[in-house]
Amino acid sequence: MAAHSSRLVIYAALAGNAAIAVTKFAAAAFTGSAAMMSEAIHSAVDTGNQLLLLHGLRRAARPATPQHPFGHGLQLYFWTFVVAILIFGLGAGLSVLEGIDRIRSPHPVVDAWVNYLVLSVAILFESIVWVVAFREFRKSKGKRGFFEAVRRSKDPTVFTVLFEDTAALLGLFTALLGIFLGQAWDLPVLDGVASLIIGLILAVTAGFLAFECQSLLTGEGVDPEVQADIRAIAMSEPGVLRLNEALTMHFGPQDVLVALSLDFDDAIQAGRVEGTVTSIERRIKAAHPEVTRVFVEAQSFDAHRRFRQADDPDSAGPVLS
Repeated sequence: MAAHSSRLVIYAALAGNAAIAVTKFAAAAFTGSAAMMSEAIHSAVDTGNQLLLLHGLRRAARPATPQHPFGHGLQLYFWTFVVAILIFGLGAGLSVLEGIDRIRSPHPVVDAWVNYLVLSVAILFESIVWVVAFREFRKSKGKRGFFEAVRRSKDPTVFTVLFEDTAALLGLFTALLGIFLGQAWDLPVLDGVASLIIGLILAVTAGFLAFECQSLLTGEGVDPEVQADIRAIAMSEPGVLRLNEALTMHFGPQDVLVALSLDFDDAIQAGRVEGTVTSIERRIKAAHPEVTRVFVEAQSFDAHRRFRQADDPDSAGPVLS
């Protein structure tokens, strides 16, 4: 369901951006507007980004192999990080260069009504795509605040499209205002200033996306509420004396690895320990469908602490995460 929702958002953005990019390039060539050219570059980059996100979803869905025993889910995070780099390098970089060039050599925009028409249509289409992305994002965020939901989201495709479209709308209004004020005040340089501002908007967007994606790519655990529930499930089983350590990692939005180190009662038989491990795995997966693998290590608390201190002399005790 999550992958289907992600693709829906991406397809909507892909269709909108592809059509808008062609129209913007034609308008920029006809009117000579730097702000419109920046917007055309922006839409072209966004179109390529949506293709990369679809490519990432396809590669992430591949089954596990001996070389990748935990699957390919991290591919999605990698390609989303590439998208952030492209937004910064191509979108922001070219827009800034276009703006600087036009500020140095300003000239009036001709037939500005073409730009107004194209920008108005682009705002309409981008608004529709933004609403689709926001609706999907709102379904996943629950009662959390907007930025908290982004920080905790493990599916970068939805919030990437949402932020791309937010940046696109801000860029469109900036271009519209720059062209209008440049004409109204007879200051062609404002067209270049608008292009420069569009580049800065894209740079900030790319920086935020890159920060979020690198965190996912380098390994994020589950939310604190899920962590607490996993610990509670493990500790509620008869025969479990102590939870030494609980480690989790997202390999994808719906692909979580859980590794538990448990101290069992020495008096219980091995067969009962096996049954308890099976019960813990079944209950965790039932409560949290995104958990695909559960590994349980039976180890006394003292032995676990000794191994932890041998690996990390500064470690003061068990780490629950």
